[in-house]
Amino acid sequence: MIKPTFLDFFGIPCEIGTVNDERGKFLKEIRIEKKENLVDQLRGTMIQSFHRYTPNSGNFWNEWAGRMGELRETGFTALWLPPATKGHAGTWDVGYGIYDLFDCGEFNQKGTTRTKYGTKDEYRKCIEAAHDNGLQIYADVVLNHKMGADNNQRVQNVIAVDPRDRNRTIGNYHDRELWTCFSFPGRGGTYSSMKWEWWHFDATKEHGNIYKFKDKQFETNVDEENVNYDFLMGCDLDFDHEQVRGEVHYWGKWYLDTFTPDGFRIDAVKHIRSFFFKHWLDDMRSHAQKDLFAVGEYWSSDLGRLLRYLHETGGRMHLFDVPLHYNFHHASRSGAGYDMGSILNGTLLKETPLLAVTIVENHDTQPLQSLETVVEPWFKPLAYAIILLRDEGYPCVFAADYDGAYYEDKGYEIWMDSHKWMIDLFLDARRKYTFGQRRDYFDHHHIIGWTFQGDDNHGSMAVVMTNAGDDAKWMEIGKPYTSYRDITNHVDETVETNELGRAPFRTRGGKVSVWVEE
Repeated sequence: MIKPTFLDFFGIPCEIGTVNDERGKFLKEIRIEKKENLVDQLRGTMIQSFHRYTPNSGNFWNEWAGRMGELRETGFTALWLPPATKGHAGTWDVGYGIYDLFDCGEFNQKGTTRTKYGTKDEYRKCIEAAHDNGLQIYADVVLNHKMGADNNQRVQNVIAVDPRDRNRTIGNYHDRELWTCFSFPGRGGTYSSMKWEWWHFDATKEHGNIYKFKDKQFETNVDEENVNYDFLMGCDLDFDHEQVRGEVHYWGKWYLDTFTPDGFRIDAVKHIRSFFFKHWLDDMRSHAQKDLFAVGEYWSSDLGRLLRYLHETGGRMHLFDVPLHYNFHHASRSGAGYDMGSILNGTLLKETPLLAVTIVENHDTQPLQSLETVVEPWFKPLAYAIILLRDEGYPCVFAADYDGAYYEDKGYEIWMDSHKWMIDLFLDARRKYTFGQRRDYFDHHHIIGWTFQGDDNHGSMAVVMTNAGDDAKWMEIGKPYTSYRDITNHVDETVETNELGRAPFRTRGGKVSVWVEE
């Protein structure tokens, strides 16, 4: 029996009776003004400006500063920039092997002054160029760990832990020399005088072994992978330590004052106690006196874990829709064997669209990376149509999909195709046609689609795609006797709706067609 539903606070269907009472309560706790801010972002589109193999030219900030006008005209509204802080691998560090949060390409540390992307002044000018063009900037912040310690020190009473069960210790407590001292000699106390010692961390990893310190406990309210996934890499920050929390709050305010970003992409949130970000984001927003955007990287295909995290953080941040990415990956690999009618099942986009940041790929899923789950090139136009041509979710375009990419690693040459022409087409359609009543047709194994009826200021549109052969789908668009053309040029002729505002919208095999009102 199908259970009756109602629309909850965000307009999301909830089962009556079972309502996921916790979820309903969580949604109602979020401020009404927050909802309206989120709705505004539905018309926006961000771009992840980098990939794992972005060239180490030191000119990245300058290059993107010069593209801001073009991005604005194309339809982008925000940029996710890479970590600006100094990494332990110097100019070769993508930014996630974090060394010094206060060094954004200003001090000679780790063999370089600049980072992979440029200098502090260039970073600031890049952000200013974005703001001059009405674009928002989301800073990538890495708060989970530190790497590249300046000195080792003898730590008493450490013990190894099982990497597959972090709550199980191996062997006995013993003394060990470990690289856990961060003094930042190149910075010399500028901006902050804090030196990091072993007691600011709960564990570290050396020679393939994870060592936990005596009287330290891995945090609760983290992901359950490996039983407890507090520890990820490097020297793991102990957020139970008052000085650690104080420094991270202090750094965040310094960063806001120095660079004035409009929000944050927060790395590795599933490894940090969820309650920390409730306080940290509240503090940052209070300091900035604006509702800073935030999206967390909680990399899990388990929708239940993502919903639980959104609940624990009280809706203070969005999450990347990892399950949707995996659906795209499996669909692209399975071809006609994939049920396209289920493409949105088990995703944040379907369950909690106002807190979903939708992606096709990113720097961790691209070829040769640790989370490699490639979305095959033939399917990417279909995937981008799903995230860009709907009025739910906050889409994020990946730079390597937009500009294309070539790189060599691990004995392989990788070419990533540019889908710029099609993405630009979708961005234009997103601004013009994703308005009015939407009708969904996710009711077939191969061919699916949806329509927008438009409103007084926007035209109507039909989107149709298939993972099999050439096909057509009858869909209602709400406008009788109206002609439509396919702006993708996959189908040459026009189509006209009947007296009921319905028509058979066609597309080619393995393609997506976007039919707009002539």
